[in-house]
Amino acid sequence: MKRAALIFVLLLVIASEASGAEFIALWPDGKMPNSKGMKLEEVIVNDRITQVARPGIYAFFPAREEKSDCAVLICPGGGYHRVTYDLGGFQLAKWFNTMGVSAFVLVYRLPNSPDLVERDKGPLQDAQRAMRLIRSRASEWGINPEKTGVMGTSSGGHLASTLGTHCEDVSSVGDSPDQMSFRPDFMILVSPVISMGAYAHTGSRDNLLGDGPSEELIKKYSNELQVTSAAPVSFIVHAFDDDVVDKRNSIMFFQALVENNVSASLHIFPQGRHKVGVCGNPGSTALWMSLCEMWLKETGFI
Repeated sequence: MKRAALIFVLLLVIASEASGAEFIALWPDGKMPNSKGMKLEEVIVNDRITQVARPGIYAFFPAREEKSDCAVLICPGGGYHRVTYDLGGFQLAKWFNTMGVSAFVLVYRLPNSPDLVERDKGPLQDAQRAMRLIRSRASEWGINPEKTGVMGTSSGGHLASTLGTHCEDVSSVGDSPDQMSFRPDFMILVSPVISMGAYAHTGSRDNLLGDGPSEELIKKYSNELQVTSAAPVSFIVHAFDDDVVDKRNSIMFFQALVENNVSASLHIFPQGRHKVGVCGNPGSTALWMSLCEMWLKETGFI
């Protein structure tokens, strides 16, 4: 166990040095909810974490001269089977920094973790805690707690939209960050998994909910059904030719936001497949980042 812990610490140091970011653990020792108390070894393959030993956030801050008071929590994708922390996290965080936005990349527990008591709750508990932790240190980091949003790509978009639409508090542990709200002020969703129903990404659904989930559980995590007028304003991007996550996930979520009179901006680009990101976007899809920056300014977050 000591060797596994040492390896984990070394991996964190290497990843932190490579990214230029500080790693901050989410939970006080012995207070992580929904845990059996197992000591796991971190498993990283090709810049993807397939077993999370210690959930936390990597903090990326812009240059002081360019810094705004806006912040974003980034939920990387990976089908709820892995955390694509570099491609779906660090690269996006550095882009946010160019806009003066402080960015925090979430490393969250995966539903297949042998340490979880309830598989579906683990990722959301870590996301709620991360948002509360960021707001609890807002003064220290020069962040406005009312300009703190969430971004997610692919299955990370499902986690982000769950954070934005589910009201149940599943992360309280009785310390000071619990006093903070976990509700994000805005959502940015790129190629997001939204539904667990007819247009679900089956890999994400099976990994999050397990084999043969109940209809009640499917409805609970079909986030187009969880939208209310209290949902955050949203910016949504998808490619029409996405062959992994059906574009109707984004369309249904946008429609639900509209029906609840929540301001939302939806962009369905002709190309991009399931690879819309920081680099290599084809044709008009390359405009999504400029549009997102304009949206953040238009809505008053930066």
